[in-house]
Amino acid sequence: MKNEEEINRHQAKTSEQRFLQTLQRDFHYAPKIAESILAEAQDCFQGNSANLRTGQMRVLLVKRKSASGQVLKDTPKVEVTWTMDGGLEDLIVLRKSGVAGLRKVRLQRLLDEALEQGALATQEDLGRALQASVRTIKRDFAELHEQGLYLPSRGYLLGIGRGQTHKAQIVRRWLHGETYDQLSQNTHHCIGSIQRYLRAFVQVVRLHQQGLSPAQIGLLLQIGEVLVRDYLNVYEDNAEPDCRQRLEEQLTRLCGETVKKGAK
Repeated sequence: MKNEEEINRHQAKTSEQRFLQTLQRDFHYAPKIAESILAEAQDCFQGNSANLRTGQMRVLLVKRKSASGQVLKDTPKVEVTWTMDGGLEDLIVLRKSGVAGLRKVRLQRLLDEALEQGALATQEDLGRALQASVRTIKRDFAELHEQGLYLPSRGYLLGIGRGQTHKAQIVRRWLHGETYDQLSQNTHHCIGSIQRYLRAFVQVVRLHQQGLSPAQIGLLLQIGEVLVRDYLNVYEDNAEPDCRQRLEEQLTRLCGETVKKGAK
C-alpha cells in the first residue's frame, strides 16, 4: 500500500500527468482523447531537453507558495532545472569527502536551485534525483542539521516560513569566525566553492551600498534575486562589530583587486 502511494505521488508530479489533468479538468476532454492529444504532443515535451547543460535535468516540483494540506495532484507545480553534476567542484568533493559527502553537497544544491526557481522539493524528490532511499536522505538531513545547516525542503519550510540558501548560511558562519577549513569540513563543500560564495556576498554588499536594487545586483552579477536577498538578509542580521570587521576587510581586498585589474 505504501509503495502504491509513493508511485501515485510520483505520477502526480510528471509533466505528462500534469498535461493530462489540465486537459481533463480545464478542457473537459475524456481520458482517452486526452491521452491521444498527449501522444501527439510528446515532441514538445521532449524538445525541452535541448536547452539543458551537461549534468542538468528538469523536474516538476510543488510551487513554493502552494497551500499546505492540498492533495498533491491538485497542488500547483513548476518545472525546475536541477544541476545533478557540478563538474570539477563535485569531483573535488568526491575525492575529499567520498560518496556520502558528495550526496550532501548535491542535496543542498538541489534544494537551493528549487528555492531560487520558485519551488520546494520534498525528501522523496531528492531521493529519486540522487538515487538514494528516503531513509538515507532523512539521515543526511539530520547530520547537516546537527552541523548547523538548515535545509529549505517543503516539509521544513511549511513549518518555519522563509528559508535560506546554503550559500547564505555558509557566509553567515564565516562572518562569525569559521575558517575555510572548518566550513569545508562541516558542510562538505570544497574551499574553492566557499571562496566563490564569499566573493559574491561581498560584491552584493558593495553594490547594495552603492544604491542598486536586488534585481539590478542579480543582473550585474548573474545570480538569482533570491540569493541576492538572502545575502542582504545575512548582511543586515549580522551587524556585530566582529562580523562587520571581517566584511570590511573583504570589501577592502575586493576594491584593491578591482584597482589592480583596472591598472593592467
